[in-house]
Amino acid sequence: MSIFANRFAGRTAIITGGASGLGKAVAQRIVAEGGAVALWDVNPDALAAARDAVGARDIQALDVADPTAVEAATAASAAALGKVDILVCSAGITGATAPVHEYPLDSWRRVIDINLNGLFYCCRAVVPLMLAGGYGRIVNIASVAGKEGNPNASAYSTSKAGVIGLTKSLGKELAGKGVTVNSLTPATFDSPILDQLPQSQVDYMRSKIPMGRLGNIDESAAMVCFMASEECSFTTASTFDTSGGRTTF
Repeated sequence: MSIFANRFAGRTAIITGGASGLGKAVAQRIVAEGGAVALWDVNPDALAAARDAVGARDIQALDVADPTAVEAATAASAAALGKVDILVCSAGITGATAPVHEYPLDSWRRVIDINLNGLFYCCRAVVPLMLAGGYGRIVNIASVAGKEGNPNASAYSTSKAGVIGLTKSLGKELAGKGVTVNSLTPATFDSPILDQLPQSQVDYMRSKIPMGRLGNIDESAAMVCFMASEECSFTTASTFDTSGGRTTF
């Protein structure tokens, strides 16, 4: 439970992948702390359920890999919220678990399309609204896999490395304009996304964490909410870890 009752009072947020996992947890916390949220997700049934659970002001069912759909959803959510102060890009998939020379081409394309291209489309659509308002907080969900690379997860690792690079580039572009851009690089934490992976891959990732356990969603949600808040005013183009000691850079 948050202790920051009014931290997001008067603030509005778009959260992709908002129907479950980290996106939903962040949305719940922002609303609990006084903010208003729009949830985006590809799963309309889960999205409708999340709207009620979170108390979202707006929901948009879309595939972030479709730039036209992203533009339309941005306009709709901005109208519903009145403005867009915060963007949390949490939509993502793991893709296949296979070595590079056997990696399915369709899975590679889909992972890059959602995790990297889709995130780019969302930032591209929302940034003009933030610049017009003179304020913004963008939080991109990356992964320790983007720093270290996980074997048999080349598409996922590559996409998350790209998210880190995009965050650094965009953060520098917007520095001094009232908009910060940072990313989270979590180690594996309990989330529905783990259902996409074989247990052997989950066990491998747990074995790399010095604390000897998976993270939990609330730990990462707390870090995201700091980055999304007014308090995060002098850090941009950077990454924050919630990795149990796995990454220290």
